[in-house]
Amino acid sequence: MATILYRIGRWAFRRRRLVGGVWLGALLVAVLAAAVAPAGEEEDLSMPGTESQKAFDLLDERFPESNSQGADARLVFQAPDGQRVTARENKAAVEDTLGSLDGGSQVGSTTDPYKTGAVSEDGTIAYSTITYTADAVDLTESTKSALEDAAGQARDAGLTVEIGGSALEAEEEPGGTTEIIGVVVAAVVLIVTLGSVVAAGLSLLTAFVGVIIAFCLVAALAVPLGLTSTVSILALMLGLAVGIDYALFITSRFRDERAQGREPEEAAGRAVGTAGSAVVFAGATVFIALVGLGVVGIPELTKMGMGGAGAVALAVLVALTLVPALFGFFGRRVLSRAARKAARPRNGRPHAVPAAAGRPGLGTRWARFVLRRPVAVLVTAVLGLGVVALPVLSLELGLPGDESKSVETTQRRAYDLLSEGFGPGFNGPLTVVVDTAESGDTQATTDLVVKTVRAVDGVASVGDPVLSEDKDTALLSAVPKTAPNSGETKDLVHTIRDALSGVEADTGAGIAVTGTTALNIDISEAMSDALLPYLTVVIGLAVLLLTLVFRSVLVPVKAALGFLLSVGAAFGVLVVVFQWGWGADLIGIEQTGPVMSLMPILIIGIVFGLAMDYEVFLLTRMRETYVHGASPEEAIVNGFRHSGRVVAAAAIIMISVFAGFIGMSSPTIQTMGVGLASAVAFDAFVVRMAIAPAVLALLGHRAWWLPRILNRVLPNVDIEGEALNRHDPAATTGPDATVPRFPVGRG
Repeated sequence: MATILYRIGRWAFRRRRLVGGVWLGALLVAVLAAAVAPAGEEEDLSMPGTESQKAFDLLDERFPESNSQGADARLVFQAPDGQRVTARENKAAVEDTLGSLDGGSQVGSTTDPYKTGAVSEDGTIAYSTITYTADAVDLTESTKSALEDAAGQARDAGLTVEIGGSALEAEEEPGGTTEIIGVVVAAVVLIVTLGSVVAAGLSLLTAFVGVIIAFCLVAALAVPLGLTSTVSILALMLGLAVGIDYALFITSRFRDERAQGREPEEAAGRAVGTAGSAVVFAGATVFIALVGLGVVGIPELTKMGMGGAGAVALAVLVALTLVPALFGFFGRRVLSRAARKAARPRNGRPHAVPAAAGRPGLGTRWARFVLRRPVAVLVTAVLGLGVVALPVLSLELGLPGDESKSVETTQRRAYDLLSEGFGPGFNGPLTVVVDTAESGDTQATTDLVVKTVRAVDGVASVGDPVLSEDKDTALLSAVPKTAPNSGETKDLVHTIRDALSGVEADTGAGIAVTGTTALNIDISEAMSDALLPYLTVVIGLAVLLLTLVFRSVLVPVKAALGFLLSVGAAFGVLVVVFQWGWGADLIGIEQTGPVMSLMPILIIGIVFGLAMDYEVFLLTRMRETYVHGASPEEAIVNGFRHSGRVVAAAAIIMISVFAGFIGMSSPTIQTMGVGLASAVAFDAFVVRMAIAPAVLALLGHRAWWLPRILNRVLPNVDIEGEALNRHDPAATTGPDATVPRFPVGRG
């Protein structure tokens, strides 16, 4: 691999105008494609194969005039203090408001609260349900404006009016202040780390090229592939984070090669051959983990994984080709000012860029500290992560609804009014579908279902059944006594299903419990069931790939266990913030609740690849030094001397980029930002910087041991660039020349 990438790096350096032109053309084509493509649509979350999803599909078949998952709105009216909503003036205002919506474009039906009994017991709150013939994403602006104008009309009459439901759901757009702050922090870290504005700008420029292409491609393919705004935001988040990091790693290695006296083209080739090999491996792990999300069976999660994987693949291609091409364009300006000054020609001849001398750097000092106290560092780090991970024992999964929105939104205020007037369960009614197409006798079966559901403890009320046109399907609504996201409601759904299974057996009818609340519960349980198998696959993949790369048995095991610690600690942070509410106010979370059910698997998939990034970039330097004859302790110190600062900078950059998305109003993006930023912080600074060197110090030579049979069977991917060293006369010069070189395979 190293030899092939070495040739790619040199070719890109020589053909920099061609490479730059190709990427510029790709950028323009992607932007043009996004500009002319129709706007994408938000899709409802679905889980094929679950009882609730099957019921939704049946409703669409038996009630074709309605859309079971179409847009809806609830106009919630509250009378002024001391008045009742049933008073003549207030009733007239409500009826006029609803009359203005009847027959409107895309409006399917409106309900009269005074005829349907949708008035609270104290007479202060009433609501009307408006159904639409289209999904929320297909509602026109005029339809939404008509709904808001109607609410304003009632407000002018003195009523308090709020709008719940999906009709006013807004698509989340990136580009807020917090994201910009994240990019600014990344730029500052790059400048400090590289000591060159040009080098920092190079990393940012290449990252932006990759992420803009990825973002535009997602926009262009949004309609044919059904990609949502969450997919584009994930692609933006991941593409920006890994794009900056990959460019940083290759740029840092290029400067190291220049410091050893190599010509620019040779340095570019070797940077891509060595650091580029690590980039390919790291990018491949992220790609595989994200594509693997498709096995869970949730279309939206599959699309998020594919979008993120595509952004990572583009970041890898940009790093391997555009980065070395820009080395040719910028020349010596990629080096720090001190290095450029020291490398000025003397007596008409250029000389090598000297390596930094003097006091050892922070990475070297830290490595020596860990070597002196490996047990203390290991125990402290493991116990610390263990304590942070303890809240995972209280992890609850769910999907956010209107209750998780800010109190500044009309949806949240409508939710609170309905809870106040009709009870918390009213915001999450359950839908029971009775299919008697095979069994017949719809009326008797439906009456038995109603009687059974009403007898279940925890059900507040059961509505009158609605029959399909063919009279072979009945639909009824059951309102729980508890809130949609509560554990009691989850237990209630299972209790109702268990009770109705007996009715199914006795009557031969098909009975299913569905509705948004039931679907959310089914998805959350499917996520919980898939978590352990997916984690097992990811861990197995990590061990296999790291065994191949480092030709060691214990290093992969150590890396996998460290990955579990960092992910566990990240989940602990999610529980503390989103369930317990600690520090939630700082990021705009006003209502605590279950952690979004998609997050654990999504975070595992993403963090797995990112964790391997730091493992590979840090340990390849160690192994490179070790196989060249250094002791295990010297290898650890040399690894931190060359890569410690760069890995730390890369982690800070990635944390700042992920944290920049916490300020968005979408609970999905907020949870993702907190989880990913926490996981990267724990993995980079605790697992890779503390636990990894401590374990390697304790293992000594055993850390790099590989059974002979595996040594013969496993292919040598040469991620350290050993093949380049054997054919490079300059490999024996420079600051590392004192390290004796021995054949690969020692141990």
